Amino acid sequence: MGVKAALPRYELYLYHCVLYLAMLWAASWIYDASSSNANRKTFKPSVKPGWYYIGRKMDTADFEWVMWFSTFCEHILFALSGHVLFAKICSLLAPQYRSLVFMAYGMLAVFCSMGWAYLTLVLSHCVLLYSISLVKLRWLCFAAGLSTLATFRMEPFLSWQAGFVTGGFELRHVFFYGGCGFTVMRCISFALENCDRKEGNFSFLELLKYNFYLPFFYFGPVMTFDRFYLQANIPNLIRKEREMWNLSIQALINLAAILVVDVLFHFLYILTIPSDAKLLKHLSDWALIGLAYINLVYDWVKASVMFGVINTVSRLDHLDPPQPPKCITKLYVFSETHFDRGINDWLCKYVYNYLGGKHDSALEELTATLCTYGVTLLWLGPGWVVLLWAFLNCFGLNLELWVTTFFSMEPFVSIEMSMSAAMSRRIRALFNTFNYWAIVLFNILALNSLDFAKMVAKRLFLKGFPLTTVMVMFVTYCLVQLIKESERRQAMIDDPDPIPPPPPAPPAVDPSQAADGVATAPPPPLDPSKEKAE
Repeated sequence: MGVKAALPRYELYLYHCVLYLAMLWAASWIYDASSSNANRKTFKPSVKPGWYYIGRKMDTADFEWVMWFSTFCEHILFALSGHVLFAKICSLLAPQYRSLVFMAYGMLAVFCSMGWAYLTLVLSHCVLLYSISLVKLRWLCFAAGLSTLATFRMEPFLSWQAGFVTGGFELRHVFFYGGCGFTVMRCISFALENCDRKEGNFSFLELLKYNFYLPFFYFGPVMTFDRFYLQANIPNLIRKEREMWNLSIQALINLAAILVVDVLFHFLYILTIPSDAKLLKHLSDWALIGLAYINLVYDWVKASVMFGVINTVSRLDHLDPPQPPKCITKLYVFSETHFDRGINDWLCKYVYNYLGGKHDSALEELTATLCTYGVTLLWLGPGWVVLLWAFLNCFGLNLELWVTTFFSMEPFVSIEMSMSAAMSRRIRALFNTFNYWAIVLFNILALNSLDFAKMVAKRLFLKGFPLTTVMVMFVTYCLVQLIKESERRQAMIDDPDPIPPPPPAPPAVDPSQAADGVATAPPPPLDPSKEKAE
């Protein structure tokens, strides 16, 4: 049935109440564990004094969050403020040259932060992949790009290139990996788009403009070259209606999210507790399962905030960057579980959709999925945890597609058509509930550890069965139904039901066939959705 199937209001109210009470119940257990164990030896390295007026210590186990909003805060604010200032001046005086100004300021910022040797290293990769792109062979460009990316994951190539970065800048290692990795991904995108260009080649200057756009350089997201080229060379810079208002609201939302996460870190040590195996064994089922869920929610919120800050700056430059990721509280299918939509768009455009075609064949679909996760493995760095994460998510995505295909056959279609739309939605939500926890368990592997994921799964499906299992699945079912309700309302806004057209006139009869009693009707109108898909 469609996504517009509605449920009674009292049922939705029940789902809200159950979900909020369960989350508060789990949070209370985690709060008790955080308070009673704040002085444990295992907590001392990561639980440190926080805001004085709160009177509690703060969980600082996430290096990336601390880096962004403490150590890196001064550098990013200074660099991005200068970028916004020069971009605004150029947009007012000479908008046709704004992409050149972006490039010049980006190269200057990279030179000032990392030195001339690092800048030369990045430029050498750009020259190499640009030269190969002139051959216009997709397989050669892809092979050269992935081989270049592999040099940052293999010895002795990694140590040799890292030796170009010198000095005592404390974030130089983070900048080194981020800048080089995203540079290679952008160069691959440029090379593949150059292969698709029928007449001539893009200039090397266009690659430099694309690569050295400062907001995207070190930490992404990756915008494919075709999108960046069109948006960065728009001659007429016109703001959409209420665009600046929306940007201001988004900036305030990001700031509020940062403050909320910082406050929660003073009361819920969600990142430090999973590192203490002895403490985990004594936690209740609700505390342990809630800890796994909140860890995943936090990581999605963190990615959304980080990309949201960068996206706000790029939107000021009249660009339309990839959106921040959906939070785990808004999805229940594997096809949307991506932390970085820029990388996801890149993979879909150049790997998944390119190899999968129309995604009709199971073999092509499996091949495309395996290759996509293979590139992801290279991007994240080979390792047994990453390999296990990639395998499980690849399996979950394909299983999801196979199950969908299986239930789209007879007699399941007829059975579903015989029931009400609301009942169909409830049955689908029941299947999505187990899918949801598969997503949670598969992804906390990368966030925490294999031992933590095994402990959560054991408590949820073995030791906690049947009471904990049934209760958690019912709470998750309520969450999935509320996500579906949000999707239903958004679908009603985006695509409201049109006014039904008047009944068509009877078909015209061909006089030459009227004697035989055969009426010739005009061909049926094309289905707009099918026409668009083709």
